[in-house]
Amino acid sequence: MRTYRLEEFGGIEELTVREMPISKPGRNQILVRVRATSLNRRDTMILNGTYPLTPRVGIVPLSDGGGEVVAVGGDVTRFAVGDRVTGSYFARWIDGRMHPGVVDQLGCTLDGMLSEYAMLDEQWAVRLPGHLSWQEAATFTCAGLTAWSALTGAEIPKPGQWVLVIGSGGVALFALQFAKLMGCRVAAVTSRAQKADRLRALGADVVIATAETPEWGIKLREATGGIDLVVETGGPASFAQSLIASALYGRIVLLTVHDQNGKSVEIPGAVYQRSLVTIGRLFVGSRSALEAMLAAVATHRLKPVIDKVFPFAEAREAYRHFQQGDVFGKVVIDGA
Repeated sequence: MRTYRLEEFGGIEELTVREMPISKPGRNQILVRVRATSLNRRDTMILNGTYPLTPRVGIVPLSDGGGEVVAVGGDVTRFAVGDRVTGSYFARWIDGRMHPGVVDQLGCTLDGMLSEYAMLDEQWAVRLPGHLSWQEAATFTCAGLTAWSALTGAEIPKPGQWVLVIGSGGVALFALQFAKLMGCRVAAVTSRAQKADRLRALGADVVIATAETPEWGIKLREATGGIDLVVETGGPASFAQSLIASALYGRIVLLTVHDQNGKSVEIPGAVYQRSLVTIGRLFVGSRSALEAMLAAVATHRLKPVIDKVFPFAEAREAYRHFQQGDVFGKVVIDGA
C-alpha cells in the first residue's frame, strides 16, 4: 500500500510517499480502507515542527479520514467488515475529562489517515452517518468536534442567543452550522468582503468584513446587544475585538492562542475590567462527544462545507493550498 510519512519536520518537502505491506489486524484492531482525508491547522503545525505535542518521527499524518472496514481482529465486537468509520482525534480518550493518559493523537503520536489503509484499535473509531459522501465524512474528527465542543461544553447557548464565528475555516463554518441547528443567531466576521454572501447563505444573520471595519467589536455589540458565545479561532488578531463584542456575561472559547509569528493573545485590561466575560479553553473532544456530534449530523442530515478536493498523489499541493489561508471550509484529499 502507499502511505505518506513524515520522516522529518520542517516543511512540505518532508512529506514523502512510502510503499508498505498491508498488515493483518491484531485481536482488537480493524483495518480500514481510507477513502478520503482532510487537513486541519494542527497538521500544518506538525509538518512545520511547531506543534506543542511532539510528533513521532515517521508518523502517518492527518487525524481526519473516512473509510470502510475491510478486516477485523478475532476479538473485535464494535465493528464488522463493511462498516463506514472515522477515527477519534484523541484515540484513547473515550469519555469524561481530559487527563495526561489520553493525549495520544492520530496523525501525531499515533499513525493517522493519510494512507491507502489505516490500522486502528476498535476503541479508536466511530461509525459514520450514511448520508455523507466519503469526502464529506472525512472532515469531522478535528474541526467538526472542536466546534461542537465549543457549543455544547460548559453552558450550551439558548435558542435566540448570539454566537460569533471568526473567519471561514473548518471550525468557524462548523460552529456556524451547529449554532443554527440549536436555534441560535450567528454573527460572522471575515477578512474578505466577497465571502459575506456565502456566510449569509449558510445562515449567518450578521456579517462584518474586517478589512472595511477593523474596529468591528463595538459595531457588532451594537448590532446584537452583545455576543453570548464567541468561538474564537482568530487568536491575537481578533481577541480584543471579540472581547469588546461580547455581552457582559458572555463566554469566549479560546481555540487559537498564538499566531504564525509566535505572537500570543493578550487580554486588554481596560476592556476586561468592565466585563464579566468567562474565557475558556478546550481540546477537540472525546470519542463519546464525537459520537454525539455525528448523531446530530445524521439526524439533521448536515453536510460540511468543502473548499477544494485534491487527489491522493497531490497531498503536498493540498497542504500548500491550505497553508495559504484563503479557504472556505475544508480541504480534502481523496483516497488513492
